[in-house]
Amino acid sequence: MDSFPKDIQRAAFGAGKMRNALLTYFILLLTSGQGEGRVVQVSEGPLVRVEGQPATLSCNVSDYEGPSEQDFDWKVLHGNSWLQLISTFDLNYADQSLRSRVDSGDITVDRLGPASVELQIRRLTPADSTTFRCSTPSTDSVISGNYEADVKLSVLQDSLKVASSAPPAVVPEGGPLGLYCNATRDTPQQGYTHLSVTWSVGRGAGPEDVLSFGPDGGVTVGANYTQRYSDGGLRLDLQGGGVFGLVLTEALPGDGGAYACTAREWFHEVGGAWQQILQRSVELGEVQVTPTAQSLTVSVEEDDITLSVGDTLNLTCSIAIDYQLSLGLEVTWLLSPAPRGGPAESRVLAQMSRDGVVKGAAGPVRFTRVEAGLFRLLVQGVAQADSGLYSCQVRVWIRRSGGEWYQAAQNTSAPVQVLVTMKEADFKVVLLDGVTPQYSGDPTELECRVTDVSGLGGGRLGVSWLYAEATPGDVLSPGSGSVVAELDGGGNLRPGNGHGERLERGLLVLSRSEPDIFRLRLLHTLDSDMGAYSCAVSVWSPAPHGGWERGKEVHSEPLNVFWTSKTPRVSVAARRLREASTAGGTFEMSCQVTGQNLQNPGYSVLIQVEEKVGGRVRKVLSLSPDSVLELEEWSELDRVVLEKTSPTEFRFRLYQAQRADRGFYYCTVTAWTRQPGTPGTWTRSVSAQSNKVHVHFTDKGPVFNVSVRADSSRVSQWETAKMQCIVSILGPAPSADDVSYEVRWFLSRAQAPDSAALLASVDRWGVVWKGLRNGSSDCSIERVGARTYALSVHSVQDSDAGQYYCTATPWLRSPTATWTRGRDITSSRIYLAVNFALWDSMQRPLLVGLGVSLAVGILSILLGLICTRCFCRNPLPAPRSHGPLTDMEME
Repeated sequence: MDSFPKDIQRAAFGAGKMRNALLTYFILLLTSGQGEGRVVQVSEGPLVRVEGQPATLSCNVSDYEGPSEQDFDWKVLHGNSWLQLISTFDLNYADQSLRSRVDSGDITVDRLGPASVELQIRRLTPADSTTFRCSTPSTDSVISGNYEADVKLSVLQDSLKVASSAPPAVVPEGGPLGLYCNATRDTPQQGYTHLSVTWSVGRGAGPEDVLSFGPDGGVTVGANYTQRYSDGGLRLDLQGGGVFGLVLTEALPGDGGAYACTAREWFHEVGGAWQQILQRSVELGEVQVTPTAQSLTVSVEEDDITLSVGDTLNLTCSIAIDYQLSLGLEVTWLLSPAPRGGPAESRVLAQMSRDGVVKGAAGPVRFTRVEAGLFRLLVQGVAQADSGLYSCQVRVWIRRSGGEWYQAAQNTSAPVQVLVTMKEADFKVVLLDGVTPQYSGDPTELECRVTDVSGLGGGRLGVSWLYAEATPGDVLSPGSGSVVAELDGGGNLRPGNGHGERLERGLLVLSRSEPDIFRLRLLHTLDSDMGAYSCAVSVWSPAPHGGWERGKEVHSEPLNVFWTSKTPRVSVAARRLREASTAGGTFEMSCQVTGQNLQNPGYSVLIQVEEKVGGRVRKVLSLSPDSVLELEEWSELDRVVLEKTSPTEFRFRLYQAQRADRGFYYCTVTAWTRQPGTPGTWTRSVSAQSNKVHVHFTDKGPVFNVSVRADSSRVSQWETAKMQCIVSILGPAPSADDVSYEVRWFLSRAQAPDSAALLASVDRWGVVWKGLRNGSSDCSIERVGARTYALSVHSVQDSDAGQYYCTATPWLRSPTATWTRGRDITSSRIYLAVNFALWDSMQRPLLVGLGVSLAVGILSILLGLICTRCFCRNPLPAPRSHGPLTDMEME
């Protein structure tokens, strides 16, 4: 069979299959009736393509029997006969007239899957405008369905022509950009095909579609141009006759690039899908968008100008820019008072917005638009303040299609120097001393007189007062020093640095008694005010914008202000006015103050007591210069009084003098001077201490003593330690109603032997106070006898070990029912030791250990017995004979 030609083999194989198929088909008709079979499908036609372009025809089969991979045969209708074109089974299947195209690869068949293929025609010819048939040899057991399908292919002539219209190579920013191309085809094809046109731009990273029109009359906008198209920045210009145009209404700097126009021919296939059958592109050309900033030039037409005061300043700003039709110009005139090359601190004179609204132009300033690109500034009646650098600043705004504006460029012209001069006034300045101080605190008055005034015109005079530190005999140059205060031409008063407070309080006064006479007055001259004073008189002229401007300035010669300073002195004498001869009496003392070289002084008094000569000093109370009484280191305000009986005399009284109040009393007086104009503010001047007055009286009362006793000097933890503080009296004891005690208990621990902690106290009224405790122990205090006070420390801890002692303060009542406080009496110290309960701490662990050991021992014995009985039993040894040998062994 292999030796036969392939066509014969296929015929034989087909005949055999045909016989089997007929038999199978007959059986199916008898048993189950008619059913579905093989289905062959090709591309839905008719298909339209263009000459010279490729074409693809698909074919697939379904609902078949036999092997999964099927073979396909393609035929083409030539006249009235079908010619074999190409097959997947037979490589020599093509007809002789078509073999050259198949062998050259112009016509190929590509298998897409086991049951689908594609017929590829790389370059269509007019002869390809015919019907193509796809068939599949039968592998079915029953012939059923269709085994072939036809598709009509129409090949049109390639008549698409695309021509370009070159856009302008350079477009100004904000100007329109039109992109036009001509796309046509032959009239017979217009009924079958449709055109679409796409504009694209290339900027190095590949072309980007801007907008596409067609083929169904719709518009497709590129991703980066959607908003711009919605705002009207992109629009189509369809002029007819195959002319297609795209207009960018406002060109932007980013619109530059190489533009191209692509025309595509489409066929509307059956089913509604659009099939592109031809595409042709043409380069429109390179477009460059010139930024507005590159073409914007701003200049002032005038050169540097010198004017006189009162003249008119006329400046013109010239603006040159490409394409001004859709631009908005914002023009601003700037004035910098600094000379050329100095710091550019400019202020706005006038401004015209892009809508033509002028801001800032008022009074003598006029700002107008002469014509397109020319703006004029007029300043009438110029003054010296109008001198400076004038420049014109321009901002260019472009309006987008959506209506919003954006700033495209900004430029400022070169400055023009404008100098306004005037004839200066001529005058002389003389400084005179009106009032000279003799002491600190005296007033000072200086007079600045202006003489030989000429050429002042409508101006005014102002003055600046200067001060410089100097010593007698120093010669300073005019104008030396810092400004104390100044009075300008408008009568405005301005203090210098560090003099504002004195000026506000009225201590520093500037006045103008006549147009040419100025005065400076210091109401209270201080030592720090001594030095060299001078005045500077300046001319103030009316400013064109209102107010006054400074002109010429003339300085006087410095004038020295000095006086001889005298050291302030103060002395105080204390004398006894009333003697406290016994406890409970009243002591009164007078302090007489004498001051020298003090201006309006005030005195503060501090009463102090010294227990003994060279002993501890205690402050009693004080009286401020404003007569504010303050208790210092004294606890009872109701027993002491300090009052001011005259400007230089103070009296101190001590009521109910007690034993603890005895000592040496004296006064410490401080002289203060009040700063003028500063109520409540005093400056310390000098202090002095008086002689000492001894307060001493015989105390014939009982003598008290304090002792301490403890039940035990050693206690264990968690026990209660008890101690007693016993007050004893030597001599006749007063009645219980005439004596009372304050008792305090202290603890000095071994860690801090120099400090003692107050544990508890009870005052003479029986009120108990207890200190804070950090541990778990607590303490209590109680009176167990007439003069016995017990301290109990409960639940003693290690931290409670230390030295304990108590202090007692007796209070005695005199026959006049006055209570007198005695001195504090301190007892000796006793040491309390806290034992560590070793047996108590070890008792429980020992008991637990013995119990565990006993249990383990008993358990071990039981286990040993069990093992011996159960696992270690041996048979009894055999009884030994008692023969003669045995007896010998025993021997």
